[in-house]
Amino acid sequence: MARYGEGDKRWIVEERADGTNVHNWHWAERDCLEWSRARLSALLAGLTVLDGEGGLTIRTVALDKLDGEAYVNIRKGKVIPGYELSLTLSWEAEAASESGAAKVTGAAEVPYLADENADEDPDLRVTVRGDETPLARRAKDAFLARGKPLVLEKIREFVAAMAKGGPAKDELESKKTPAKAGAAATAPAKKEEAPAPAQAAKEKKAKGKDKEGFKTIEMTEKFYCRAKDIYEILMDENRWKGFTQSNARISREVGGEFSLFDGSINGINEELQEGKLIAQKWRFGSWPDGLYSSVRLVFDEPESGVTIIKLKQTDVPMEDKYGNSTVVENTERGWKELIFQRIRGVFGFGI
Repeated sequence: MARYGEGDKRWIVEERADGTNVHNWHWAERDCLEWSRARLSALLAGLTVLDGEGGLTIRTVALDKLDGEAYVNIRKGKVIPGYELSLTLSWEAEAASESGAAKVTGAAEVPYLADENADEDPDLRVTVRGDETPLARRAKDAFLARGKPLVLEKIREFVAAMAKGGPAKDELESKKTPAKAGAAATAPAKKEEAPAPAQAAKEKKAKGKDKEGFKTIEMTEKFYCRAKDIYEILMDENRWKGFTQSNARISREVGGEFSLFDGSINGINEELQEGKLIAQKWRFGSWPDGLYSSVRLVFDEPESGVTIIKLKQTDVPMEDKYGNSTVVENTERGWKELIFQRIRGVFGFGI
């Protein structure tokens, strides 16, 4: 192998002298922190939570703090957002009374908003500034009931915007449009004939494509343990709680239900063969209502103490019900990082 910078020039990828990243061939990172600050401020500040209902008016005031990082990586039109943020939003409440108007101020804090949790709502903590008077408690309860859903809805809009490229979205669209227009202008006119229904169905089946709007996840993982051991870990709610540090309820019966990661994932067991197969209907709570994917975990023990798991998850939606387009990526990463890697680390089954 030639040393760096040596060898046949035809096989060396060099940076252009003008620094141009042609067609976004290389990964380009765009900082989005200030854009995120402006976008979240526009989404969250000045929201009316209550408008005189029960004599109480509550509104959000301003985005007081935004810390962390936010960026998007772009290559050839593919967008991968990354962000880890914490934010504090101020709010105020006013109650009319015979003695005059009384005011209360408070804060709504999101301690952790990250792309790795894009499929679920972040934690939102509501506090009151000053003494906790009866009015303060009433205002806090009202904000939790009416303001929290509103704030989370606006945060979902931000998450969806980041998934589409954040501040780079318009740049991406402007680059796509001329190319499409040029292609349309130069493409020769061609009369297309629709294939016969039987032929079309045959071709679709032969190609084995996913349904429109859905993807299939497949991966193979190797563990240094017996197949029955890892099967037991995946089907035992106490062990599941141990390696995920989250609540779980798992039925060990066919037709039984399960709930994982504090209720973020739930489903139904379809087929169970100890040490050989786990087949389930499986969904995130943020997916469109009633929509389930199919998960099959096939266990193979080619030699004693070595287990191969083949995972296939079909009908994974490309977007959740909030419009976030990172569902497939986050689901695949969840299997790898939050389940398989943690099992290896906690139970010592090797990397």
